[in-house]
Amino acid sequence: MRRTDFEWTVAAGHPAFSGHFPDQPIVPGVVLLDRALYFAEAVLGRPALVWEIAQTKFFSPVGPGQVLTFQLHERPDTSIAFSVLAEGCEVAAGHLRPGR
Repeated sequence: MRRTDFEWTVAAGHPAFSGHFPDQPIVPGVVLLDRALYFAEAVLGRPALVWEIAQTKFFSPVGPGQVLTFQLHERPDTSIAFSVLAEGCEVAAGHLRPGR
């Protein structure tokens, strides 16, 4: 299994913070999934028009300005396992499959 790492800093002005939550901004899980899908397409070397999110777990909240490391593991069946780390701690993980 080949692993590829990507780094992404959550911009303090990210539009998702406007309603999630005003007094204590937290990155919505869908934003983390969006980044994981974006990086998965980079690993595959092509866009996938459809993705199946086989499994996802969120362990800790992510706030503005945090630097995240996305570790993606390409599997022989072209599925991709991912882990999202903030300061060395896992904040989310999952498994993606490109659609057919």
